Amino acid sequence: MEEIFEGFATAAVLIARFDSALFEIVELSLRVSLTAVLISAVIGLPLGAAIAVARFRGRNFLIVCVNALMGLPPVVVGLLVYLNLSNAGPFGWLQLLYTPTAMIIAQIVLVTPIIVALARQFVEDANADYDEELRSIGVRGAAKLITLIVEVRHSLLTVVLAAFGRAIAEVGAVIIVGGNINHITRVMTTAIALETSKGELALALALGVILMMIAFAVNAMASLIKKIGPKSYGR
Repeated sequence: MEEIFEGFATAAVLIARFDSALFEIVELSLRVSLTAVLISAVIGLPLGAAIAVARFRGRNFLIVCVNALMGLPPVVVGLLVYLNLSNAGPFGWLQLLYTPTAMIIAQIVLVTPIIVALARQFVEDANADYDEELRSIGVRGAAKLITLIVEVRHSLLTVVLAAFGRAIAEVGAVIIVGGNINHITRVMTTAIALETSKGELALALALGVILMMIAFAVNAMASLIKKIGPKSYGR
């Protein structure tokens, strides 16, 4: 028990003095996850909205597939990305394995289905509410899609925040494709796993506290957006 208290005390000191090694890991974690979520949002939000509005053969099957991909095991994603980026894989010539870029790719594969599936649901619900009204004023096609996205923008922002929370907490995929290399690909989750296995609790606890603070901030922002959202719609 004394060792744990000492670990927390040392962790507090590391955070308070802005330890360079600690915040190097935090900075890389944020950079990787924010980049991955931004790219995923650019891909996933329009795609989810398009699936919600469009009617085509195989749509229901596509929705089932997207929903199923939300539960992709991270280690499987890591393995698939590893196979594609390894020297024997089709993209091995890019030499991306064990780089932050490989970690970004893995997180994109993980969170894009989440954004697509949730965005599709929110836009589809809005479409059910406003379809007749939009048709009556002649809003169709891309204009209709944009209108619906703007209408549920607060909900979609919550989706992006949820995706970020998923990405920043990821460990399985990023450790496979990143290798947990010090000063290169070591992020908060992989560093916590490594330091805990070594019995070095201070850095692990400091990173854990920061990770929890980030998770709390993300959830607080999502709750705030959820509260102010309906007022913005004028309902």
